Amino acid sequence: MLNLISDTGERVIPELMNPMNNLLLEHIARYQFSLTLVKGRVLDLSCGAGYGTHMIATKKKSDVVEIIGVDIDPEIIKYAKGKYYHPKSSFQVVDATDENLVDKLGQFDTIVSFETLEHIEQESKLLNNYYSLLKPGGILVISTPFGKGRGIPCGSPFHVHQLIPEEFHTLFEIYSEKEFYCQRGVLIEPYQTARNYPLGIAVCKK
Repeated sequence: MLNLISDTGERVIPELMNPMNNLLLEHIARYQFSLTLVKGRVLDLSCGAGYGTHMIATKKKSDVVEIIGVDIDPEIIKYAKGKYYHPKSSFQVVDATDENLVDKLGQFDTIVSFETLEHIEQESKLLNNYYSLLKPGGILVISTPFGKGRGIPCGSPFHVHQLIPEEFHTLFEIYSEKEFYCQRGVLIEPYQTARNYPLGIAVCKK
């Protein structure tokens, strides 16, 4: 049994959490949001326990050719492999900042990457990988919590920092199209500057 999670910790493992836990519901909402966007060959970058990878594989099996869930933590990938099976899904231990990642994994039609950016010190390497791993015309769906801004310590010991919305939005200028959304609880809606949202989502087309 993994000792990596609690009902209020960073790890989200549905079978070990209260089904009404807000953190769990918010994470599921992001994957539900992505279901209208995913197709073809899909990468779930920082998949954690694998429930979201499995959700995409089962809910979008007619639209998805393959989905790979990757995470840097060998223990959580071991858990995902043991818990979730689908003929179109697989799990691998991967460093999201590995500069050779595209050579190891190939390119994808869709990448989902939820709650990853705030954990990564080598931000430019992660952003470069998002772009290089996408096929031309591919879609990236990424989320991150908002906070006080780049370089300013935040309340979570697991986060490098938490960007403000304007900092988050400027990360995707290289993409041909982008749309920004925000999440409060399970509600996800288009970004509005007049509102104070705890979390942002970007949908970007290469």
